[in-house]
Amino acid sequence: MTSDTDEIGRRVSGHVKWFDPAKGFGFVIASDGGPDILLHANVLRNYGQSSVADGSGIDVQVQETARGLQAVEVLDIRPPEATAPAGLSDFAEMDPEELAAAPLEPARIKWFDKAKGFGFANIFGLEADVFVHIEVLRRSGLADLQPGEAVAMRVVEGRRGQMATEIRSWEMATREPPE
Repeated sequence: MTSDTDEIGRRVSGHVKWFDPAKGFGFVIASDGGPDILLHANVLRNYGQSSVADGSGIDVQVQETARGLQAVEVLDIRPPEATAPAGLSDFAEMDPEELAAAPLEPARIKWFDKAKGFGFANIFGLEADVFVHIEVLRRSGLADLQPGEAVAMRVVEGRRGQMATEIRSWEMATREPPE
């Protein structure tokens, strides 16, 4: 754990225990233990994301409140550690370096159904649909997507058409230097 004291509280490193976008909150577990830390959807949105995958690494500023520890600012989010490839047979025969080298494309979510485990997006300026699988979403550190949400994604041509291999919130993609 990293801990620094300042005006807003202290910095805590840990992982997301769970986060439910529909409920608007979830909890973080600090790396060095202690009580669960409340993570409210508004704090996550201020970071530029509407969801976060369970198990994602996270650094937050926390504050003690009458109801316990609460995250007041998200400082960093890291996708959950993967134990296997993206879970899609479509990527099994593709070179991982080639997948990672695909450019980040600006896109907008057309629709995404978490229960079905997939959805579609459109790259700005193009009409073709891009398939978005829930495993790619999770490996990217996200839990859900909303219609109309702006994202950046890496896209490859798969056996069934264009497929997203990585998705980043628009705000996160614009914070990082060009590749």
